[in-house]
Amino acid sequence: MTDTRGTSAPPLADRTAEQTEKAIFHTRLALDRTTLAWIRTALTLASFGLGMVGFFRSLRGQSPTPEAVRLHQAAIQFGTVLVLLGTGAMAAAALSHWFTLRRLRAGQAPQITRWPLSIVLALLVAILFLSGLWALLTR
Repeated sequence: MTDTRGTSAPPLADRTAEQTEKAIFHTRLALDRTTLAWIRTALTLASFGLGMVGFFRSLRGQSPTPEAVRLHQAAIQFGTVLVLLGTGAMAAAALSHWFTLRRLRAGQAPQITRWPLSIVLALLVAILFLSGLWALLTR
């Protein structure tokens, strides 16, 4: 078979296999970018939690009033939850990445879960913020 320039084109089966390999490669790159975005998000959550604890610790050291002590204790709880949430999100992203790569290597299509990690994390953060708001309003 020749193309319009008179050169020999590869057989259709070879082109299809090459396109499939490229599609898998592009899928893996997209998967890597997504996982890296989750790592950034998880690190941001954990860093914010640690920053909160440090900031309120310095406030408590400057003026050890009962209010500062109460704020520091609340910040420690909130910061701890953010660190745990970030760590959990990073672990879930790593597991999702690993399972998806395993499916790709087996020649299977990636699977979309019923509850994506983004929705689960958004719900957990919303619950965390609402519980913090509730704690502030009821004191």
